[in-house]
Amino acid sequence: MTMAESPQSHDAQRSERARLHNLHELARQAASDAQHAGTATETIGGRRWSRRQWAHASLFATAGALLLAIVPGFNTAVDVPHTARLTTLSLALPAPSEPVRAEAQGTDWMLVGVEQGQTLGAIFDEMGIPAATMHTLLKQPGAREALTRLKPGAQLGFAFGAPGADGKPGALQALRYDRGETQRVELALEGDKVVETVVERPVEIRTTVVSGQVGRSLFHTARRHGLSGASINKLTDEIFKYDIDFNTDVTQNDRFSVVVEQVYREGELLRTGDVLAAVFTAKGKPFTAFRFEQDGKAEYYNAEGRPLKKSFIRMPIQYARLSSKFGSRRHPVRGTMRMHKGVDYAARTGTPIMAAGDARVQFKGWRGGYGNTVILDHGRGYTTLYAHMSRFGNIRQGQRISQGTVIGHVGTTGLSTGPHLHYEFRINGVHRNPLQHTMPEPEPLKGTALAAFKAQTGPALARIRTVEDLIYAQATDEGGDDTRVAAAGRPSAAGNSRG
Repeated sequence: MTMAESPQSHDAQRSERARLHNLHELARQAASDAQHAGTATETIGGRRWSRRQWAHASLFATAGALLLAIVPGFNTAVDVPHTARLTTLSLALPAPSEPVRAEAQGTDWMLVGVEQGQTLGAIFDEMGIPAATMHTLLKQPGAREALTRLKPGAQLGFAFGAPGADGKPGALQALRYDRGETQRVELALEGDKVVETVVERPVEIRTTVVSGQVGRSLFHTARRHGLSGASINKLTDEIFKYDIDFNTDVTQNDRFSVVVEQVYREGELLRTGDVLAAVFTAKGKPFTAFRFEQDGKAEYYNAEGRPLKKSFIRMPIQYARLSSKFGSRRHPVRGTMRMHKGVDYAARTGTPIMAAGDARVQFKGWRGGYGNTVILDHGRGYTTLYAHMSRFGNIRQGQRISQGTVIGHVGTTGLSTGPHLHYEFRINGVHRNPLQHTMPEPEPLKGTALAAFKAQTGPALARIRTVEDLIYAQATDEGGDDTRVAAAGRPSAAGNSRG
């Protein structure tokens, strides 16, 4: 079927054909002009055109023809397009996981950790900083005392100028270091002057309760749940060493609860402070300890206010195995039955041996089958003997020493079949079994000191009981084995954390 065309459509087609014809003629003329320019010359306006001028003219003509073909605005026959309809859609953007915060523009610090045996001069030399710059910084009051006594693990910050053309950092602009836990010092170099800025960094002291079961290893269990190695050693080597033999008296089901101070700065744990209180349940019997200061001296007391420190240590050697008890036995070397007047602790050669109590060194030297021997006089008729040492400690005969002083090291001198400590306990010259003999209890706190002790330790004991009731009661209700550990902390202001 044939349809009549509108006058506007017919005119548009005719114009389009005319335009294409004109373009074709322009292109043909440009090619002809280029060819003519290569074979002949022509004068225009009395001037003679070169080949390059003819080539330029041809290029301009071709560009003009293409412009007419491409740009619709030059062709009046091209229809004006209708205005397009714009549609707007509202799209919900996902919420950012964290608020975007613009970081403040500050100094770009290069941090360097101090290693064992490293000096400030060595650090500056490795950083390529002249020694003269270091000496200029050390002239600042207080800088020499702090920077020349750097401990391993300390951190220094260096700020340099813009890199040079060779890519190396510019000159040192500032140095920073920590002065104690609460202050950071920044030393800026401005010409020949040093400008000091002190930045306060407040710390937060939190009183924390850590509670759990011993399991296979007290040390690893307590470490896994937040106690520092120093706090664990405090429990075993100082607080409970008089009442608990951690080699024989502790089982997997025994439990511990410890109240400690933890120091935080800007949300980071810096260190764990003193053990304020502890309860250790060994073989079903609870032992309590509370830290209390009297006349500027801190000691540990039980719940009744009686000092935990006894006149004698139960074991004068740590981490040893009881290899021979007190009583009649067959001598391992002579093979005869005879009285064993002490106890033996098997341990590695070189293991430290401690004085069982405050004493005067009565004898130090070789004593027949005992080998290297030390005898201590504790007064009131009490003496102790330590035999088979590999070497002596830094003591001399007649010297007064305190409880816990290292008097020698485990060995196998004299009549001995292996490295061990032979330990004897005597009262007025009579041998007694050191594992069974009980010493008189020390005097407890009285009067105002006892009242102050009760007021200070009461909250700590209540906190321990709350945590233990929560953990172990819940574990029992669930039929568990009480192997879980919880740490409950309450932040407190610095200087107000005890209790």
